[in-house]
Amino acid sequence: MNLIGTKWKPLVLFHLLEGGLRSGVLQKKIPGISNKMFTQTIRQLEHDGLISRKVFPVVPPKVEYSLTYRGASLEPILRSLDAWGLEDCKH
Repeated sequence: MNLIGTKWKPLVLFHLLEGGLRSGVLQKKIPGISNKMFTQTIRQLEHDGLISRKVFPVVPPKVEYSLTYRGASLEPILRSLDAWGLEDCKH
């Protein structure tokens, strides 16, 4: 829970389950997250070894985030949380 127990971390990880995303695209998939909180969350997840950051040498700079093996190992937990949330909304 220390690694994913915040409001934003599970959302970031969930959106990366389908593959790597550019930072702007990833941030747009998470309504309500501020630039500061997005950057902070990404840095924490990267520091904890759950996501990796790849910088492409182009102008303007292109950055893509993807799950590491460790981050991908959370898929069953993230999918279960998503299923629970969808079911809970029905009540």
